[in-house]
Amino acid sequence: MSPGSRSPSSPDDELRLPRPPGVLRRFWARHPVFADILTALLCLAFSLVPATSFTDHIDDAVGVGRMWPFTGPVVMVVVVLACASLLVRRRFPTLVFLCAVVVAFAYLLAPAPTGGPMLGVAAYTLAVHRSTRACLIGVSVALGALAVSVAALAFTGVIGPTIAWNALVGEGLAALIGSLIGTNVGNRHRYVAALIDRSRQLVVERDQQARLAAAAERDRIARELHDIVAHSLTVMVALAEGVAASSDIDRARPGATAIASTGREALRDMRATLGILREDDAAPLAPLARDTTVETVDSARAAGFDARLTVSGDRPELSSAVQLAISRIVQEGVTNAMRHARGAERIDIRVGYRPDAVEVDIVDDGEPVAPAQTSSSGYGLRGLRERVVLAGGTVTAGPGAGRGWRVHARIPLGQENHDR
Repeated sequence: MSPGSRSPSSPDDELRLPRPPGVLRRFWARHPVFADILTALLCLAFSLVPATSFTDHIDDAVGVGRMWPFTGPVVMVVVVLACASLLVRRRFPTLVFLCAVVVAFAYLLAPAPTGGPMLGVAAYTLAVHRSTRACLIGVSVALGALAVSVAALAFTGVIGPTIAWNALVGEGLAALIGSLIGTNVGNRHRYVAALIDRSRQLVVERDQQARLAAAAERDRIARELHDIVAHSLTVMVALAEGVAASSDIDRARPGATAIASTGREALRDMRATLGILREDDAAPLAPLARDTTVETVDSARAAGFDARLTVSGDRPELSSAVQLAISRIVQEGVTNAMRHARGAERIDIRVGYRPDAVEVDIVDDGEPVAPAQTSSSGYGLRGLRERVVLAGGTVTAGPGAGRGWRVHARIPLGQENHDR
């Protein structure tokens, strides 16, 4: 299968992304479930180990003012549930952060100063899997509420100074460290994701531009081939019919010579057109924009038509696009008259150079055309309109005032021609 016909299933097939640095980072990226389970177990271990040192008596050295029964087991249950929520931290980072805040408040009721990494892990999760703004707002509100609660409980004697300072400093540092690391990692992930997404868009846009360019080039080649082949074959068929109908070799010889000449001209133009399909730099990128108006009229005369060319006005220096459009307009109009105009004997071609535009008229004297036959769905006229539009002009085709068919085109000249 050729590269041009290959259609990848997704833009990711053509993206060549570098491998993430570090063996551990690549392992965590490939196994997110295992990473979440390990994080939850480590957080549970570092949170429950300090909780096992709870005592059931009031330790004045710690500064506990009063103690409620069964606070230790309640704190342990809250810690276990909060650590279990880490298993869904990628999908519900806000829920995990709220659970960590509940754990931080539960530590205030513990009979001894304790703490854990839960709030730091939750702040990291919120920054990575939600946003930096959400992490900043969440940590600020959580630490503010914790500070107010600690102050209220300390002033009322519910908790001692040691527990109060442990809660403020410990949870504050954990939340700060988790936020800083999470913000760094999250911003980097989002930046890389944005780059990858932009790369996907560029791949899609590149493929779309390539398809549009290929379609435009196919249309251009089709127009050139149609103009060359249709006209040349029409002339050669008319000449061949004349040669076949003549029994005099001397009279048939000019017709055969004209057939050969027309074939050579068509072959030359065909080579120039197909040169754009070659890959080497020596091939021309576009057909040669030479003036073939006189050759077209001569070929029509050789085929037995009374073709007359009238040129009026001073011809300015024309661009290649305008010159090619004029030549193809004449060629298409004459070819249509030779092929489709029943009973046509005369073809009048008029090219008028005006200060601001070039006007081209091709009129034949064939039989009147019925309204149902005035459709412009033919490829020749459609390609002709496309070519004239590319040159900035307009073209109309339809029945003539009396008999036959008339093609009229007007191509405006550029400002550079106005100044000459």
